[in-house]
Amino acid sequence: MASQAREAAIVGIHEYPSRDVDGLVNALQIKAESAARALEDAGLTWKDVDAIYDAGEGGGMAGLNIAEYFGLSPTVIDTTGVGGSSYQFHAAHALRDIAAGKAKVALMTYGSTSHSNRVAIGVGGRGGGLHPADNMEGHAGMTLVSNYAMVAARHMYEYGTTSEQLAEVSVATRAHAMRNPEAVQAMTDLEFLDIRETTIEDVTGSRMIADPLHLLECCMISDGGGAVVIAAPEVARNCRKKPVWIIGTGEGTKYPSNGGDMTSSAAVISAPQAFGQAGVTPAEMDIAMIYDSFSITVITLLEDLGFCPKGEGGRYVEGGKLRFDAPGGPALNTDGGGLSSNHPGMRGIFLLIEAARQLRGESNSQVDGAGLAVAHGNGGMLGSRHSAGTVILAAD
Repeated sequence: MASQAREAAIVGIHEYPSRDVDGLVNALQIKAESAARALEDAGLTWKDVDAIYDAGEGGGMAGLNIAEYFGLSPTVIDTTGVGGSSYQFHAAHALRDIAAGKAKVALMTYGSTSHSNRVAIGVGGRGGGLHPADNMEGHAGMTLVSNYAMVAARHMYEYGTTSEQLAEVSVATRAHAMRNPEAVQAMTDLEFLDIRETTIEDVTGSRMIADPLHLLECCMISDGGGAVVIAAPEVARNCRKKPVWIIGTGEGTKYPSNGGDMTSSAAVISAPQAFGQAGVTPAEMDIAMIYDSFSITVITLLEDLGFCPKGEGGRYVEGGKLRFDAPGGPALNTDGGGLSSNHPGMRGIFLLIEAARQLRGESNSQVDGAGLAVAHGNGGMLGSRHSAGTVILAAD
């Protein structure tokens, strides 16, 4: 393993425990509670924070409003909002700003009440003037889940990927979720049926949502949130917990184009940047925290991150390879993922939180000797326009 720069580290984390707040708190309250607990985890105070990174889910004029709500006067405000990968972009920008001497303690937060507000994330209509192509696509009625189903169908056609191979993703993440009390409580609160570890047959036998994706291949819709504190080395060395170093980052975007390949994602752009900066390879990763909105998302991203060649993702995951206790690794989404732990709408922050837990030795599905992790977020829709953020993390 190459020697990497140590210019910024995750020093505090918190995941809001409830996935069904039942209207008792709003998104801003979730963000504030999570921020307070993450700062406590780091042994820092609100006065230490001089940089805010916010994706705007708490309301308009995001950076200004959240600074006032928290009672802060930051010298750096970053409001990059690119969907589920926003928090990987934030981590990259925090590393850049801290390394440039513009900040010492960065705070990123997320809060959502998608479940309580009955937001139809997966099956609601798209369009509504969100992007310039609405006039060409909106009338067709494509939902988010059908967009991902289109990618899965194409992957099957091009490479012979099977439903049984896609189901390996769901089975592995559910196994990890059953070791996570908060994930089990989430499934209970969200009224999942027959809460237990699942089999390939369970997944492929669950009802079809958008052919070829079955119910157990689709993420839950939950409430939730969290916070991450990132600090400069001189601060990190004096924090309460062991620092988790950010050693490589990459960003990318992709959108539909004539002759484009929908089975490849923007990770083909972001991953080489991140691994190159870190001086490590995918084969060295102990942990893979990968956005799992649907099973096909993980298969596609494993390929594009470089864990296996394009088209071989299905074969790569066979035989329970992604479980935390399987030899060879990497362990996938050891908190239970979006499929079985939480998915409030933008899941990128939870990838950083669980990766940090693993590299601290605090996970419920702890990988022995975990030293390196990749946290990769995908924002938008995999089969059309989306963003990709890749972050490589190292234990102290």
